[in-house]
Amino acid sequence: MLYGKAIQQDSQNPKLFTNRAMTRLRLQSWEPCIDDCLRSIELDKSTNMKGYYYLAQAQLALNHPNEAFHSAMTAYHECLKTNSSSTGNVSQLVLQAKKERWEAKERERIRRRSALLQELEDELQWKMGVELSRVGITCDGREETSDAREEREEVESTWRMKIEELRSVFAIADEGLKEREVPDYLIDNISFSIMHDPVVTKNGRSYERSTILEHLRRSPTDPLTRDPLTIADLRPNLALKEACAEFLDRNGWAVDY
Repeated sequence: MLYGKAIQQDSQNPKLFTNRAMTRLRLQSWEPCIDDCLRSIELDKSTNMKGYYYLAQAQLALNHPNEAFHSAMTAYHECLKTNSSSTGNVSQLVLQAKKERWEAKERERIRRRSALLQELEDELQWKMGVELSRVGITCDGREETSDAREEREEVESTWRMKIEELRSVFAIADEGLKEREVPDYLIDNISFSIMHDPVVTKNGRSYERSTILEHLRRSPTDPLTRDPLTIADLRPNLALKEACAEFLDRNGWAVDY
């Protein structure tokens, strides 16, 4: 109510919309929060880290991971520009949004593969029924003879084997249609992609070499702690590099994570 009155008096102040968005976020009023964030961003696109940060949280709550990821990334870049102490929290939000975006893709992938498997199984079941009818294995209410039973069982066995073979092919091709996930320790906290050439800082955090070098060219500080950091402080993380390489060898799909 207080924010409403303040906004009526100063409708061009982006901070009023951002502050009300924070309150609505805490009240889990997701859509009104998004409206306030968008209005705040419209009034101040250049330095509105909080507007994008709250926007990403509300979008995640409404199961919009793609939009949330882009909003969180914008907030993250604003943090880097201003050396904000919120960088760590925002980076975690980016990673959460990216994970939920990937999980949504995985659910859709599994749904499609499962639907295809079910369609092919139904086709095989139908063909089995056609063959049973063709060989005359129908009792029409009469007691089934032993010869008819043996022939029926042979036909059913043959088609059930085909169905099992089909399931085995799908399972081998896609590891049983399980969801795929990249472990957190393989993810770079700047680009939020899987690392290929990780280096470790003085405080023990690891980053992808190219992304941390790019960051240090802009700001000679640790991306999360904001402590002073130079290129000379970086060391190769050989154990993590080997773990990343091994994971990618076994999970080629992770390149697109």
